[in-house]
Amino acid sequence: MPKRRISKASKRRLTFFGTISLIAIAYFFFSLLYNIYTIYDLTMEKKSLENLYVELQEETETLKIDIQKLNDKDYLANYAREHYSYTNAENGEYIIKIDDIEEVEEDLTDEINKNYMILGLSGLMLLIFIYILSKGKKKRK
Repeated sequence: MPKRRISKASKRRLTFFGTISLIAIAYFFFSLLYNIYTIYDLTMEKKSLENLYVELQEETETLKIDIQKLNDKDYLANYAREHYSYTNAENGEYIIKIDDIEEVEEDLTDEINKNYMILGLSGLMLLIFIYILSKGKKKRK
């Protein structure tokens, strides 16, 4: 069986249309990948926005409950006493503030640590000063 010869014009047409076909296939492939990525990105954004929506709905419900509570005069008076140190001096109410023991212990611990640090640095500076003075006396002799 003899080999069939392909003319130069056919080779040129095949090369031209083959190249255009490859470019078109590559374009459609990258376009497909880009659209898949865009859909994925939008899906993730939709999920995050749905979560945010749920959080905002819960916060809205909480705020509605707070509004209802604040419309009650007794609750409002207790809230003002607790958060703003409000008193009614006419009824003989006075504020006696007692610090939380843990807060006081933390403050004392911080103060003690600060004092130890100052004492340690002062001692170190004193030792360095003595060392410098002793070196100075040895050079003079």
